[in-house]
Formats: sequence, structure tokens, C-alpha cells
Amino acid sequence: MRNTRYEKGFTLVELLIALVVTGIILAAVATLAYALGTANDSSDDTAVKQAQVRYATLRISELIRYSKLVYAASESEIVLWLDRDGNGELDPIGELVAITKVILAGGDMQLCEFNSDPEPVVLIPRCGNVQFQFDEPLLPPTKRKFVSISFELVENDVVRQYQISAALRGWAGNLLDGDGNIVSGDDD
Repeated sequence: MRNTRYEKGFTLVELLIALVVTGIILAAVATLAYALGTANDSSDDTAVKQAQVRYATLRISELIRYSKLVYAASESEIVLWLDRDGNGELDPIGELVAITKVILAGGDMQLCEFNSDPEPVVLIPRCGNVQFQFDEPLLPPTKRKFVSISFELVENDVVRQYQISAALRGWAGNLLDGDGNIVSGDDD
């Protein structure tokens, strides 16, 4: 007579060892999947914010370079005169553009462009510590030729500093009278 007791299946010890090995492998796979997902989320956040900074840098630099004058300036905004029609006369409806810091609920800020459109263009949706600096802060705004905007951005829980700087390419100081006001006619 043959003993067939051990030929019918796995023993309890063999099943327990198989379950433990399978559990270890599944835990390793789940940990790896979670780590990859977290890394992907943080790289997506960084990529989005870097794209926003690149767009804002290009747009603000372009606005400043092609401005004729810094029409007005304060701690929260600069107003640029873009002589779009090239006639040398200020038309406030289509030629003034403001770059403004807007304070949001919770203390966050936005950098926005205000022009003749009713809705502002959001350049940086969430930033902090926005500062406008100029080459000669004691001069009236219309005499300034260099603008710098600095701000902080949080990327992956790390605060990073950014600065956008540009100089007016075609400064129209010849269109100012002795008091620094824009000359509006030939008689001035």
C-alpha cells in the first residue's frame, strides 16, 4: 500500500511561505508605484510653474522693451506707455499697460497685466513678495529707463526667488517738457 497523504497538495507551511513571499513582493511594488506617482506629481507642479515663469518673463520683458516711457510707478504697479500707433501722442485707451501685483485672499499675490481689455491677463497666478525696482528710484517715473520685478514662487514646498529685468529700448524722453510731463502738442 502506498502512502498518498503528501501527494494531494501543498502543506500549510508551504502555503504560509508562499503568502509571505507574495505579500513582500506586493508591498515592494506598491511602494514603488507610490514613489513614482509622487515624483511625477512634483515634477508636473515644477513644470507648470516654470512654464508660467517663462511666459511671464517673455511678456513682461517685451512690454518693457517696447515701451516709450514708464508712465507711472508705485510699490504695487508700473504703468507703461506703448506708442502703438507711432504718432508720439499718448492715447490712454489703447496705449497704457499696467503690470500690477494683486493681493489674493490668504496673502498670496498675482502678477497681472491690465490693458484696454476688460479682463486682466494673469501672468503669475500665485506668488509672493512681489517688488518693483527701478534704476533711479528718486527720479520721476517718466525719467526711468530700467525696470526690475522680483517675486517668490513656491515649488515643491521650496521658496524660490525670481527676477525679471528689462530696459526700455526706445525711450521717449524727448517727448517730455521741463516738468517731466508728456508733451501733447507741437506748441509745448
